[in-house]
Amino acid sequence: MASKVNTSYTLIPNQKCKRTNHQSSYFCNTLDLDPQLLSTLGNFKVLPLEIFHIILRYLSVKDIGMLSMVSKTVSQHIINYISTSSGSRRLLIQNFHDLDLSGTKEESHLLEHYRALGLLFKRCTLLLPTKDRLKYIHKILSETLTAGWDELECHRVYNFLCELTNLSRKMQTVVCNKPGSARKLELRIRLFCRNVLLDHWTQRSDSAFWLTRILKPWPMVNQARLLYIIFGPTSPQDGQVIWQEMVEGPTDESSLKGLANAIKLLYDTGTKEWTADDVISLVDELSVVPREWLLENNARLLILSGNNICFTFMASKAVNGRAIELARLIVFLALVCEKELYCMDWTVRMMQKVCKVFSAAAERKSFLQSVANAFACVTMEMLQPIMSGERDDDDRGFLNLFHLLHAQANFHKEVLYLTMNASSS
Repeated sequence: MASKVNTSYTLIPNQKCKRTNHQSSYFCNTLDLDPQLLSTLGNFKVLPLEIFHIILRYLSVKDIGMLSMVSKTVSQHIINYISTSSGSRRLLIQNFHDLDLSGTKEESHLLEHYRALGLLFKRCTLLLPTKDRLKYIHKILSETLTAGWDELECHRVYNFLCELTNLSRKMQTVVCNKPGSARKLELRIRLFCRNVLLDHWTQRSDSAFWLTRILKPWPMVNQARLLYIIFGPTSPQDGQVIWQEMVEGPTDESSLKGLANAIKLLYDTGTKEWTADDVISLVDELSVVPREWLLENNARLLILSGNNICFTFMASKAVNGRAIELARLIVFLALVCEKELYCMDWTVRMMQKVCKVFSAAAERKSFLQSVANAFACVTMEMLQPIMSGERDDDDRGFLNLFHLLHAQANFHKEVLYLTMNASSS
C-alpha cells in the first residue's frame, strides 16, 4: 500500500498552505500561484479541502469517477483523496480476498466495487501515458485494477505485470527445466496467475483473454506445461503441483476438472486467437505432460471437456489415419462411463458420429473391427498381471478389469439396441 499523504493542512483560495514541513501535494504548490487553475474547481473553489473530502464520502465510486473528468484540477484533488487514510479505508476494501465470501451477495458487491474503482483509476489518470498510469495504480494497490479498460490497454497491463514481477523469466525457468525441479516457483506462478489474473472474473471472456495472454507467447509444448502448472492437480498438504498424477494410475474427476474447464474456456468463448485445431493440439500435447498419460485419464479429460471438444479430438485422429489409437480411446471412454455411471449410450453415439468422418465404407468397417479388437487387447493387458500373480494391496488391477468387462457388456448392449432400432424403423 502506498504511504499516506499528509492532509492536515487547509486549502483556502488565494492563500498559501499553512503546513510545509511535509511533502506538499500538487495543489499546495500550484493553486495559489495560478488563479486560472482555481477556476477549474468551479463551485468547489470556495470549500476547504477537508470539506471537499467529506463530500466525496457521500458519492458512489462511479460518481467520483465521473467527477474526476470535470477538470485536471478536480482529478488531482481526487487522486490526493485516494491517498489519504480516510479515502483508502473507504475505497480500498481490505477483505476483497476473503474466501468466506465466495458466492455471496457480499462477494458480488465487492466485485462491483472494484470494477467501479478500476474505472475511477482510469479516469483519474486519463492524461497520463498508460505505463505511468499503471505505475500510479500499482503504487496505490498491490494489484492493478483494470475493469472497463479496452483490450489494447489490457495487453499493456499484462506486459507491465510481466515486467514488474519478472513473470516471463520465471515461466521460462519452469518450462525449460524438468517438471517438479522448481516446485516452489511453480506454485508461485500458479497462485499469481489464478489469484491475480484469472479466477476473480465473472465473465468467461475476461478469463479467456488473460489465459490467452499467459499461454500464447509460448510454443505449444510450453503452453501445455503452463496449463498443467496453473490448472493441474495439486497436493492437499502443500499445494504443489503433482506431476505424476496422470502417469502412475487412474485419477478422479477433481484432479482433471481444472484442466477441462480451462480447455473449454479457450474453445467455447470464441477467442479469436484460438482455432479449434489450436485447442485440440493443446489437448494432445497436454496428454504427454510430463510423460504419456494413462489412456483412461485422457478419456476422462475429454469427457469433462464436453461433447464438442471430445468429438473434434476424435475426428482429428480419424482424418489423420490414427484409427487404432481412436479405437483404444473408445474402450477407455466406455470404461470411464462404466465407473462413473454415465450413460453408455453416449459412448456408442459418439463412436457412431466419428464413423461418419471416414469417407469410405471399408474404412468404417475396419474401424469398427479395430474397436472390437481393442476391447479384447485391453482386457488381456489387464488380465495378464493378475494371472502372473501380481496383486495390488487394494486390488485395483482386479477391480479395473471388473469394470472393463461390465463396460464391454454394456457397450455392446447399446450397440445392439441401436442396431435393432435402426432395423425396425
